Amino acid sequence: MTVQEFYEEVGGDYAAAKKILMMDKMILRYLPKLAEDPSRSLLQAAWEKKDRKGMFEALHAMKGVCANLGLTSLAVKAGSALEPLRPGSTLAVSDEELFRQVKEICSQFDQTISKMKQIQA
Repeated sequence: MTVQEFYEEVGGDYAAAKKILMMDKMILRYLPKLAEDPSRSLLQAAWEKKDRKGMFEALHAMKGVCANLGLTSLAVKAGSALEPLRPGSTLAVSDEELFRQVKEICSQFDQTISKMKQIQA
């Protein structure tokens, strides 16, 4: 699978990644670092503790990392999930809906990591 095919499969924006990182070589240098990013495990841990502040922080970090790598689908989902958790937000989200979102985000994050391993340099 090429880098561009990877972005198509994971709902990413290859052009955005290329605009930030300039070339496939740089994308291939930084994309694997996503597997080392702690935001996914921090999100899971915060959910298990029902720590909405921790979930906000993990989602915010994930959104930024994913946006910088052109992983727009993940960035958008993380951004949507964090908004009701933002301090001072008037948006409300039930624990059930938050759980559904967190589960979906973690699953997509894991699938993205798995697909990333299929990229051929």
